[in-house]
Amino acid sequence: MAERTPGPEIPETDPEDVRLDRLSPRPGARRARKRVGRGIGSGTGKTSGRGQKGLGARSGGGVRLGFQGGQMPVYMQQGKLRGSNRKMSMPMGPFRTHSVPVNVGRLGVFESGAVVDPEALAAKGLVKNNANRAWPVKILAQGEIDRPLTVRAHAVSAAARAKIEAAGGTVELIGGAEPAE
Repeated sequence: MAERTPGPEIPETDPEDVRLDRLSPRPGARRARKRVGRGIGSGTGKTSGRGQKGLGARSGGGVRLGFQGGQMPVYMQQGKLRGSNRKMSMPMGPFRTHSVPVNVGRLGVFESGAVVDPEALAAKGLVKNNANRAWPVKILAQGEIDRPLTVRAHAVSAAARAKIEAAGGTVELIGGAEPAE
């Protein structure tokens, strides 16, 4: 194990001499700022260290974040799934599907025996900004429900249906027939 050599001696200072207006960094700890564009003799004259023309010489210029000199970037080397109709592929066009998820645990704001539909969910603030989009509402199973409710939604997960019916409520699907079980 190498032994550390002691650094330069730091002179002791009187505690009364330590004041905010007298504090400064150690000598040699800070390098002077490079002053560019101050003539040929300054060492960074003429082009000010920016080279000759091009993107790096322009004001506001420079390559974008993640640019690898024309090489195929890492984010484009990643695999993509075929088609645009798969949930894991890049959704685009008519295959893009959206739904507004609402968990069963959030339905506790309704009174026992109430009818829970997309309009009631919007009135309670559980579904927001859906008036113009009209995305379907799907009820999911996270959380618990302790009161019987009549839930009307476009889709309901199997676990959410089981929780609602176990609490004495009923589930009705909007815009479609009941699925065969």
